[in-house]
Amino acid sequence: MGKDIGYLPGDVEEKLTPWMQPIFDNLEVILNTPKGIVKDKTNTASIKSYQYLMDAGFLQVEPLTYIRGRSLPMRYFIIDEAQNLRPVDVKTIVTRCGEGTKIIFTGDLDQIDTPYLDKSSNGLAYLISRFINEENFCFLNLTDGVRSRLAKQGARLL
Repeated sequence: MGKDIGYLPGDVEEKLTPWMQPIFDNLEVILNTPKGIVKDKTNTASIKSYQYLMDAGFLQVEPLTYIRGRSLPMRYFIIDEAQNLRPVDVKTIVTRCGEGTKIIFTGDLDQIDTPYLDKSSNGLAYLISRFINEENFCFLNLTDGVRSRLAKQGARLL
């Protein structure tokens, strides 16, 4: 979220794993792991998982803290939980996109759990309000929750 990644022990990947686990969980479902078993040229079976995508260089996970100063062309960004970003974080991300880059922001304005942000002051709402009438922009408002009735009630009432 644009802040220092903290003093957890380990390298950047080890520090990000707890934050990225929801994304990794969803990738496992999409890739159908552990059923996504493939055999290499030596007929050795291996599981094709999100780690395979990372090892092959198809998937890269980085903290927002390290994006400043970069230009990132021909990328496909997915920014999850964008309702918890500040407007300045959204600007930092969008202004680093180079030619050919596509970007998707996902989030639920009813699930903001960052202090000092609300439905109108967060980065996702800011992005929508600034880009809503621009070319190359699409906004989808999905209204059905997928976790549970309790989660939907909590988002609405808390």
